Amino acid sequence: MASDEDFKNDNINMAGDKKDKGCWDEDCDKKGGGPDHKHQEPLFNFNKGQFKFSIWYFVAALIIIMLINSFFTSNTSETVSFSSFKDLISNGTITEVQIGKDYYTGTAGSTGSIPGSQIQVYRTIPVDDPSFIPLLDSKGIKYSAASQRGNSLISMLLGWIIPFALIMVVWRFMFNKMGGSGAGVMSFGKNNAQLVAEGDTGTTFDDVAGADEAKEELVEVVDFLKTPRKYLDIGGKIPKGVLLVGSPGTGKTLLARAVAGSAGVPFFRLSGADFVEMFVGVGAARVRDLFKQAREKAPCIVFIDELDAIGKSRLNVAAGNDEREQTLNQLLVEMDGFSAKSGVIILGATNRPEVLDAALLRPGRFDRQVVVDKPDLAGREAILRIHATDVKMGGDVNLTEIAKSTPGFVGADLANIINEGALLAVRAGRSEVLQEDLMEAIEKTMAGLQKRNRLINKKERKIVAYHETGHALTAAFTDGADPVQKISIIPRGIGALGYTLQTPTEDRFLMTKQELLGKIDVLLGGRAAEEIIFNEVSTGASNDITRATDIARSLITEYGMSDKFENMVLTKRSATFLGQESGMSQREYSETTQQYVDEEVAKIISGRYEQVVKLLKEKSAILESITAKLLEKETITSDEFTQMVGA
Repeated sequence: MASDEDFKNDNINMAGDKKDKGCWDEDCDKKGGGPDHKHQEPLFNFNKGQFKFSIWYFVAALIIIMLINSFFTSNTSETVSFSSFKDLISNGTITEVQIGKDYYTGTAGSTGSIPGSQIQVYRTIPVDDPSFIPLLDSKGIKYSAASQRGNSLISMLLGWIIPFALIMVVWRFMFNKMGGSGAGVMSFGKNNAQLVAEGDTGTTFDDVAGADEAKEELVEVVDFLKTPRKYLDIGGKIPKGVLLVGSPGTGKTLLARAVAGSAGVPFFRLSGADFVEMFVGVGAARVRDLFKQAREKAPCIVFIDELDAIGKSRLNVAAGNDEREQTLNQLLVEMDGFSAKSGVIILGATNRPEVLDAALLRPGRFDRQVVVDKPDLAGREAILRIHATDVKMGGDVNLTEIAKSTPGFVGADLANIINEGALLAVRAGRSEVLQEDLMEAIEKTMAGLQKRNRLINKKERKIVAYHETGHALTAAFTDGADPVQKISIIPRGIGALGYTLQTPTEDRFLMTKQELLGKIDVLLGGRAAEEIIFNEVSTGASNDITRATDIARSLITEYGMSDKFENMVLTKRSATFLGQESGMSQREYSETTQQYVDEEVAKIISGRYEQVVKLLKEKSAILESITAKLLEKETITSDEFTQMVGA
């Protein structure tokens, strides 16, 4: 199956911004406007009497009015001496005086002026003259104290308009950030769903491989969206919701896109995290807005990825006004209110179904759960062929062998292997991908990048060679062990000075006690070889003995394979999904039983280690020859190893 990937056709954002700005023509629908084309209204529609208000219109009008007022009330002023100012008062030229701190201002003529007329103003610097006020009184001149203010327009701009404009800009910026890309000031309740127009997903079921059972379940959904009448006529009801569950990278999102592409209906796509914001109530409002738009676009598909972000169980949660819980409650209400004839189908995807609320999974909401499991051998080969379609492959490429070498890989891993193989071919200066490029890509994915420049002293290099040969030789003579594909002492990844690559011949789902013990033998083979050759052990086997101890403990506590507690499970483990543990084990036995478990684990490890040491001593000649070859070539392939072992 192909890997999960983001949608390429996110060209319409339902939160507000649209690349299609619409048109001004009322007949735009007749001129090729699509179903998602938005008609843009003019600022003023004389037919509908609607006007779109903007605060900037108000600011512009205010500035224009102030400029006009300043123009019509403009005056000319002249600065004169104090004695001349008194003479102008005495001869009746000045009829009104304003007494200020810095200037005395006298106005000539009547202040009740004709609009547009010029008023003569005289100014003088004040002098301490006790006779000035009596002069004004004797001449009947109106006088008053002048207010201490500057230019009214500048004062208005600096004191009101500019600060107000800055506040509006900051306000709008903050709300856009909190409301999401393209959101307006009051758009918290708008959902952030990305609407992919009908037929624009570019993906159909032909692009999906390795999930045949999941595809069959979803074909019925597509058939309902295309021909709903035959289901309604017989009285049947299509599931309102389909939940896709599976490990990361198995292709849940790809399947959802394939459903939308095959059905040919609008497709809303968003993540569960898109509903959650810092403000209480925003998530519930976005859920309401999403389902309102979905009903308007029906028939359509609503795909909610990472559903566990808002659908976690409400059990064992402290009481409180939790935003996530409100969002979940609103989602439950909206899904429960769907009619069977609404034509709206909800697709959800999660890799943690065990944490979802039970109310979300009941019939009537997510009626159907489709498990998207890891692909088997045939599925992996089909996925590889899909991803290799556009890649130039060499004649020696065998995708069947690649599929056999990648047990447990999901679609995303397989897509990455094809891409890494292409990059390695380009790095080597080739124009096509060879089998060795793909095999190197597998090793790079499993063990990490080669580090040929890492300097290792001769003694440590020799220890690593014997260690890896011990693993491989033990595997070759252990019944049920996976065959050795490659031995290498080239450092890879973090801390790996060498590695032994084993690949199973077929997919396995069950293991016997003897096979588990065989795995322990192979893991202990490296340390046993070190002890045989050097009479001491190193820290290089730390990861090996950790895994061996885990297997031995699981034999006793989980698989019921001990002598004393046969067919009994001693631990309680949290819910699991597809073999992945979702929590820690909880011990449910006494200290006495714990002592028995520890002693039994030590007994198993000690017994298996003695057998491995005995085996390697018997095969000491082969051990020496393979190690010498490994020190010389640094890498031994499966064919070379099989020939040297003689198996």
